[in-house]
Amino acid sequence: MEIYIKLFEVIFPVFFVVGIGYYLGKKNPKLDTTFITNFGANIGSPAMIFYSVATTGMTLKLFNLYFFYYFIAILLFSLIGVFFLIALKKDIIMELPPFIMPNTGNMGLPICLFAYGSQGLGVAGAISSIIILFHFTLGVFLASKKFNFNVILRSPPFYAIIISIFVLYYDLEVPNFVVNTTQLLTYATIFLILMSLGIALTRLKVFSLFEAFVSSIARVLIGPIIGYCLILYFDLSGYAAGVLLIQCAMPSAILNYLVGSIYSPKKVVDNIASMIVVSTIMSFLTIPVVVFLALKFFS
Repeated sequence: MEIYIKLFEVIFPVFFVVGIGYYLGKKNPKLDTTFITNFGANIGSPAMIFYSVATTGMTLKLFNLYFFYYFIAILLFSLIGVFFLIALKKDIIMELPPFIMPNTGNMGLPICLFAYGSQGLGVAGAISSIIILFHFTLGVFLASKKFNFNVILRSPPFYAIIISIFVLYYDLEVPNFVVNTTQLLTYATIFLILMSLGIALTRLKVFSLFEAFVSSIARVLIGPIIGYCLILYFDLSGYAAGVLLIQCAMPSAILNYLVGSIYSPKKVVDNIASMIVVSTIMSFLTIPVVVFLALKFFS
């Protein structure tokens, strides 16, 4: 019974805040989320990365290991994504990002925090770092079919990753005022971005339900299977393995849509939006199961 109570404690806050956003989006379809987007991209996400990686007891060795493990996961996500896109006769370049870049930040970080505390947040932050880095490099390259190095140089999260690694490498003690400030910004960001996810679900449209459903299977069903295979192959255990499993189970990130809307044709963007909506809705059913298994076997 205790594990079911823990599961409820982990899942309910996240889904409840998403529900608040969905309610507000339905109540006011013209609700402006520009502030949340700008805050999250320029202030919240960098603070969240730094706090989760540099102040939670994370070591450079553990950071490197789970950065590497999730890099392998991304390669496997890519192979699965190419297979599904070929089967569905879709663009295997521009429509690949939602298969390989899940919502490890907006949803993954708070779920791992509630499931495993600050240690879980640290590992989740390491995993989130590679996804954020890929959004502004690989994601832009795939969406536009050309590489733009200036995008990453203008990305505040990129510098947050560099600073966090610097702190870990030299084992620096972070001043309390920095810890407190980034902690406050982290929790504010988690709330605002989860709420914006709910709002986004009221605005993004599904243009092909069947194709979006089939694509979403690769994200929320095959994703955690890949995570579990990595756990077995590398003989992982404990909370860090649980975090890896949870992060592999996340739905497609909304940032795939935002990047795609800038660089890709409308038809591609519509398909990406469809997959994001359907995979997110499906994840409301699959994530509780994955978190249950993570808490039961990897604590």
